[in-house]
Amino acid sequence: MSMQPKGSGEIPAETVRVAQAAFPKGSLAIRVRDELGPLFTDEGFVGLFAVRGRPAWSPGRLALVVVLQFVEGLTDRQAAEAVRARIDWKYALGLELTDAGFDFSVLSEFRDRLVGADGGRSVLDGVLAAAREKGLVGKGGRARTDSTHVLSAARELNRLELVGESLRAALNAVARAEPNWLAVHAPPEWFTHYATRIDDSRFPKARAGRAEVGRRIGADGTHLLEMVRTDGAPARLRALAEVEFLRRLWVQEFHLVEGEVEQRDPKDRPPGAKRLVTPYDPDARGSVKRDTFWDGFKVHLTETCEPGQVHLVTNVTTTVATVPDDRMAAEVHAGLATRDLLPDEHWVDTGYANSGAMVAADRDHGVALHGPLKAVTVPHARGEAVFGQDAFTIDWDNQHVTCPNGITSTQWHRRRSEDGLPTVRVRFSPADCRTCPGLRQCVSSPKAQRREINLRPRDEYEALQQARALQRTDEWKDRYKIRAGVEGTVSQAVQACGLRRSRYHGLPKTSLQHQLTGAAVNLIRIDAWLTGKPHAPTRTSPLAALRPAA
Repeated sequence: MSMQPKGSGEIPAETVRVAQAAFPKGSLAIRVRDELGPLFTDEGFVGLFAVRGRPAWSPGRLALVVVLQFVEGLTDRQAAEAVRARIDWKYALGLELTDAGFDFSVLSEFRDRLVGADGGRSVLDGVLAAAREKGLVGKGGRARTDSTHVLSAARELNRLELVGESLRAALNAVARAEPNWLAVHAPPEWFTHYATRIDDSRFPKARAGRAEVGRRIGADGTHLLEMVRTDGAPARLRALAEVEFLRRLWVQEFHLVEGEVEQRDPKDRPPGAKRLVTPYDPDARGSVKRDTFWDGFKVHLTETCEPGQVHLVTNVTTTVATVPDDRMAAEVHAGLATRDLLPDEHWVDTGYANSGAMVAADRDHGVALHGPLKAVTVPHARGEAVFGQDAFTIDWDNQHVTCPNGITSTQWHRRRSEDGLPTVRVRFSPADCRTCPGLRQCVSSPKAQRREINLRPRDEYEALQQARALQRTDEWKDRYKIRAGVEGTVSQAVQACGLRRSRYHGLPKTSLQHQLTGAAVNLIRIDAWLTGKPHAPTRTSPLAALRPAA
């Protein structure tokens, strides 16, 4: 299809007349159109369509449709029906009352185009640009960020189901690509074991029986991988995504022991960041946060939080589930910088706050990053507390450290941590430490003969000390209360827009869903602002309200 830019244009007079009669008090779609105007233009999506071909339905209007779809939690069929039948949607889209709309499959095709061009960011940017023109959002002030887990669209699988379903998916892919070849080469028992969905209820309950099933699946998968790599096999089978997934999973789950295929010990598998969890969503990863275990992704929401103003989502970032929060502050700031919406103060929780992030935020963007720092861990030796870093005096200029007993370090080396971050490794001389009566109170290992200390670079270390001192004040603790409101934003996105579970497979489409969710939340909040609807108070249970004061 090709696009011929038309723009939303003026709302037809008959549509205005009927909409005003049908909605004398207005509706969200009508108020958004009246206050913000056409949010998207066709020119903003020129790159998504070919120069020649059958004319496409207006992409600017489609962008508004997918956002309204998320606002109301509609399926594609329901959204297409709303365009055809609902007067307030026709008003928002600037359509004639007789406009029949489009087939619901157009929305899926449009989302695919958005995914390929990172168009979800453009949709969120369109809403923010319109809000900026009305003075509802701008750079400076305060912002806050929090993350939440997102479940994969694919169902969770145990270990036997994972390998069985992955083999079944690969066999189905091969059967679609080369049915005649597979019919000749597949052992007859494969049609019994893998023709239907793998379900845990089909497996034995006893551990020995399940281990035998695992070895059988492992041997069958190894056989298939060997078959598709023989000289006589069609070359395109090796390029199938399902076959490549099977190859990677078999390296993760199986190995050869004396020529026989055996399942790996759980401790012998890759770390969570690389571990595959389902053949139907190769981007999903398994993760854990406190008592929450999930397979899928993680999303980070950033919003403005100035009192007395509408709070709008200004950045949405989606990652696989295993990416830790302490890596995300820089990425969030980069996203805000591209929109020229960097705050003066950025309030986060402990997961994001660390000395490196604080220094980088101030140095690169002029943003003051605030968040509770992790408590200093004091090691113990034989039940007694060991001197922590705070007990040592650091002379950065002369590059040495003095211990509580007045001994000076002898080595100062710049190194890289296991995560690749710069550190300073300080060591004391064994000759000095062995004769010190406080050695056992200074080292945690009963065999250690000297104290060693790892320090962050000077700017990060000093920023850390300043932040710890500031966070001990009552003023900072009172100001930090503003961060808690972002949890309400996460709740709203989950309950109103279905943020908790991905609608689609893969990280790119899940990221698009979250960008559209951010845009939808903003429209809901702008409408609430226009109608004077106050922020909902924090809910307190009757029992909690009776809790005695400390």
